[in-house]
Amino acid sequence: MPSARDRSGRRRPLSAERPPLGSPLFVLNLKTFPQALGPRAVAVASELAQAGRSAGVRVAVAPSVADLAAVAGSVSVPVLAQHVDPVDAGPTTGFVPVAALVAAGAKGSLVNHSEHPLPVPTVRELARRLAEAGLASVVCARNPAVARRLAAFRPPYLAIEPPELIGGRRAVSTAKPGVIVEGVAAVQAVSPSTRVLCGAGIHDRRDVRRALELGAEGILVASAVALARRPRSAIAELLRGF
Repeated sequence: MPSARDRSGRRRPLSAERPPLGSPLFVLNLKTFPQALGPRAVAVASELAQAGRSAGVRVAVAPSVADLAAVAGSVSVPVLAQHVDPVDAGPTTGFVPVAALVAAGAKGSLVNHSEHPLPVPTVRELARRLAEAGLASVVCARNPAVARRLAAFRPPYLAIEPPELIGGRRAVSTAKPGVIVEGVAAVQAVSPSTRVLCGAGIHDRRDVRRALELGAEGILVASAVALARRPRSAIAELLRGF
């Protein structure tokens, strides 16, 4: 059965339940960076898919909502929405219902990213709606305390990202390793089947390797790839950490 490392470096058993997107997992969030919109989103997603396949690492990409269907129709790896709303399809102009994700070919969605925070009851509702539709939720939390609370909704993935480190040059795995260790323990105590991802400031193979050593089951990355002059090289560098 797959496992991760605990604080002492020993292997820690995980739930036998198979995560829907695979594990360990590399999730690339393209946000709405100009460098990753329209055809560029498709290009970066294609590079990620090819590199992940070559490295034998499970990968997923979250393009802007406007690019969701185009990217999902162009790559074979899971495509995630960056946000979803707790509304039904119908007279809900400007919202993103779960049905729209299904129609676009998405396999899930980020939920509660620090750049698009949501009330806890809304996170619970979205986790339920996504699960009922057969889609994966990647719920984001700013710290271990929030992670523990959100783990009660049993999402398949929970990404811990201290907001102060997002987009910076200091990775959470080196700047605040205790956040990952405590976060993994908090989540596993509540929902053993939930895989914890590490985000914020991840830039190279050392950051990735350290995150996995601390117990994370993957990474959530954005600017390190989306803003790179050579996204393919940035992706390859991160994959070397798995």
